[in-house]
Amino acid sequence: METGWQSQLQNAIRDPKDLAETLCIDVEAIDSEFPLLVPEPFLNRMEVGNPRDPLLLQVLPVAAELLDRVGYSKDPVSEQSKDGIRGLIQKYRGRALIVATGTCAVNCRYCFRRHYPYHLARLSQEDWRALFRHLKQDSSISEVILSGGDPLMLNDRTLASVFESLNQIPQIKTIRVHTRLPVVIPSRVTKELLSMVETSQKKVVFVTHINHPNELDEALTFSLQTLRTRGATLLNQSVLLREVNDQADTLAELSRKLFAAGVLPYYLHLLDPVQGAGHFDVEELRGKALINKIASELPGYLVPKLAREVAGAPAKKVLIG
Repeated sequence: METGWQSQLQNAIRDPKDLAETLCIDVEAIDSEFPLLVPEPFLNRMEVGNPRDPLLLQVLPVAAELLDRVGYSKDPVSEQSKDGIRGLIQKYRGRALIVATGTCAVNCRYCFRRHYPYHLARLSQEDWRALFRHLKQDSSISEVILSGGDPLMLNDRTLASVFESLNQIPQIKTIRVHTRLPVVIPSRVTKELLSMVETSQKKVVFVTHINHPNELDEALTFSLQTLRTRGATLLNQSVLLREVNDQADTLAELSRKLFAAGVLPYYLHLLDPVQGAGHFDVEELRGKALINKIASELPGYLVPKLAREVAGAPAKKVLIG
C-alpha cells in the first residue's frame, strides 16, 4: 500500500498564499513557469515566522528568478541536445542515466533541470522496452542511474518492474537511485521499496539530496537507517547555496547528521548556471575555503568533494576532494 506518501504528495502546498499563512510570513508572489510545490512533512521542518529559513529559501519562488543573468541558460550541462534512446542520457563512460519520470515531490528553485523538456522524455511501455534492449546490447555499461525528476515518484509496482529488468542484465553491477523524495516525504521508504533493495541481484546505491542539517529530522533519519540495514549504500550530494548552507559550521553539522543517519557525504556541487537560480550562486573561491575549513574539523570521510559540472566534459570537475 502506498496511500501514505501519495496522499501527502497530493496534499502538498502549491499556492504561495497558503505557504505564507502556514508559516506566518509575508511572501511576494511571482508568476513562474516553475511553480511552488512543497509537501507538508518538509514544510513542518521550517521555522514559523522566519522568512529566511534555509529550507524555505530552497522552495520559495522569488522575483530574483526573473532576472536575466549573463552565463546562465536553460540547459547548463548540455543534456537537452543529446540524441539517441528516449529517456536515456549517456554522458560518462560505463554509466547510463535513465530519466525515469519528469515529476518531483518538491520544486527546488535551484534545480538544474527546471527547464528540462520532460514532456519529450515521457516514457511509454515501448520506450522502456527499447531502453532495456539498448542496455542489454551495450556491454560497456556497468552502472545504471535512475534519475528524473525523481525516480521514486514511480509507484512501487512500476519501480519493481524496472529493478527486475535491470537485474536481468548481466553486465550491470550497480543500480544507483538519485532521489530527494524520502527527504521531503520520509514515508516514501515503503516495505515494498525495502524489499526491492533487499532482493536485488545488483548493488543498490541511493544518492540523497540533502542541503541543510535541518532537513534531517527523526522520521527521515529512521527511513535512511532502515534503507541501510536492508543493504543499500547511502551517499549524499548537496548544492552549495547562498544563504542556505554557505557557512562552514552548517556544512560540518550536515556531515555529522548525515553520518548519524548512515549516509556518507559525497559531493558538494557548485551551482549549475541554470536560468532563474543565479541568486543562489556561491563563488568557487569561497566554496574551496569552506571545504578547507570543514576538512580541518572533520575526519576525511565526512568531507564531501567540491565539484562542478562542466558541459561536454567526460566527468565532473572535482575542485577539492
